[in-house]
Amino acid sequence: MEPTKHARSSHSSLAGLGALLLGAALAGCGSMADSPSASTAGVTRSAPVTATAQLKPTQGNTAAGTVSFTQQGLRVDVRVQVSGLTPNQEHGFHVHEKGDCSSPDGMSTGGHFNPGGQPHGPQSAPHHGGDMPSLKADASGNAQASFQMQGVSVGTGIDGLLGRGVIVHAKPDDYATQPTGNSGGRIACGVIAAS
Repeated sequence: MEPTKHARSSHSSLAGLGALLLGAALAGCGSMADSPSASTAGVTRSAPVTATAQLKPTQGNTAAGTVSFTQQGLRVDVRVQVSGLTPNQEHGFHVHEKGDCSSPDGMSTGGHFNPGGQPHGPQSAPHHGGDMPSLKADASGNAQASFQMQGVSVGTGIDGLLGRGVIVHAKPDDYATQPTGNSGGRIACGVIAAS
């Protein structure tokens, strides 16, 4: 028994509708894979929103202070207050890989934090995620600074600052010598912790 013309038409309409719905569903999945969803966007930027590092002097030095980090969208606002620096001098300033200030010279913090595998440099060029502007001490050896960092987050992911070390160096950063900027010894050390 052969299906009627009306039955064949209904069957092909249903098949066409099914193909259309399947295509729409797959297209929707493809666009979801290309753009982060609300539940997965910024996983490393979700929480906490603020962090602080208390800088303490390394052996034989007097530099000490506070660094605060606040997540603002895809950027991190940084505020710094340091005392005990060499008066009227710039001091290299970096986030380092390890939050370990146990060694007397601060070397236990390892190298510069560099999640993107970039060369050392200034903020205006490719640079390590942990490269920050040098601190400029006044005539009394105090420095205050405010700036933003990009390519890092106040979190624990690959780009996360939590648990990392912050180092103030004895000399200015030349932003050219690889991989350190020729900033000299480590005169203050702190660990970035949620606040």
